[in-house]
Amino acid sequence: MPTMVVIGYRPDLDQALQRRGISPYYIVQAPSVPPADRRSAYVADMENAQELCRAVLAARIDDLAGVLTVHEMGVFGAAYLRQQWDLPGNKDSRSALHFRDKFLQKSRLPPQVRRARCRYASHDTAFAELTADLGEVFVVKPATGAGSLRTNIVRSAQEYARALDLFSGRSDVEVVAESFVDAPEVYMDGIWQNGSLRWSSMTRYHLSPLSAAQGSVLAAHLLDRGRHPELFDQMETLAGQVLGTLAAPDCVFHMEAFVEEAGLTFGECAIRLPGALSPQINQLSFGVDLFDAEISLALGEEPTQAVGRAAPERLHGYILLRRSADGNLTREDFERRFRFDDIEYSSSPDTPLGPYGKVGHAIVSDPDELELQKTIEEIVRFNEVGAGE
Repeated sequence: MPTMVVIGYRPDLDQALQRRGISPYYIVQAPSVPPADRRSAYVADMENAQELCRAVLAARIDDLAGVLTVHEMGVFGAAYLRQQWDLPGNKDSRSALHFRDKFLQKSRLPPQVRRARCRYASHDTAFAELTADLGEVFVVKPATGAGSLRTNIVRSAQEYARALDLFSGRSDVEVVAESFVDAPEVYMDGIWQNGSLRWSSMTRYHLSPLSAAQGSVLAAHLLDRGRHPELFDQMETLAGQVLGTLAAPDCVFHMEAFVEEAGLTFGECAIRLPGALSPQINQLSFGVDLFDAEISLALGEEPTQAVGRAAPERLHGYILLRRSADGNLTREDFERRFRFDDIEYSSSPDTPLGPYGKVGHAIVSDPDELELQKTIEEIVRFNEVGAGE
């Protein structure tokens, strides 16, 4: 059975690897816990390419077939490992940095791509300097961050100081500051191959990931191309400009953008699997298995799952369920109120919190996008308020 080095762990990808008859060797960082019967190694920092390389060397894998990452933080290391072992997939670790560092990414894009103004910042960068450059409201975030962690909207010198306190202050390329874009956010998940867009879908957040990272419920639903033809055309054009300019390798990608009256403003683009339940809702709606596509690309194979249904019978959305305000919600409470395609929910106070504070998830669907959005909004409100609303 061939072995795939996987940087990070997620159960749904593990299941996809098992279906393909591939044995994973997981390189993870605490608190991630792969199953006990899977080969794995812990590292202190999964962004440390030397540490990743040492973990692979120590494992003495005789049948190494490929490397992939489930995390943004593993993109550079995956490219470096492929280079060292001469494995299929992207081996250019230098170009991979343009899909990790927010400043490098935005500064390389052509002038016609609208984007936030972005620059590095440090403890030596004055608040007044940034307001003069970026505006009265701006965003401070890790240059190579993910999941909106340590990301803050800054409106005052005091908020700026608190935002910088989250960083070491020992690097000139650790933090970026960006002009704030106050607009709804959408994202495109897709497959990029041979320098062009092979397949894609578009999804809208209920609230921004930043809001979810600060306590709101993260939810999103797929958009109907028939309802938004111009938006789809704009997003596909933007994807071609971004991925083409940045010399993206063949990959599964995730690209975010803000919808403004003047058109789309680019957010950021990643060359890895989308997070949360995006792969699941894409497979349910379009029949496209992004996990399988990612595995195929890592093996140097043609993705066999790259042609999906153009017009699905039902569109799907997901909600990452949190503990309610009253702490009394149960799975049965949700199921009495709503119809789900899938739901998991733990009401135990001992349940560890997952990404965005989740203790469960739900997937819902509807033939009509507006009805789907309405259902998701009702579930989110019920999750926030609790059974006693």
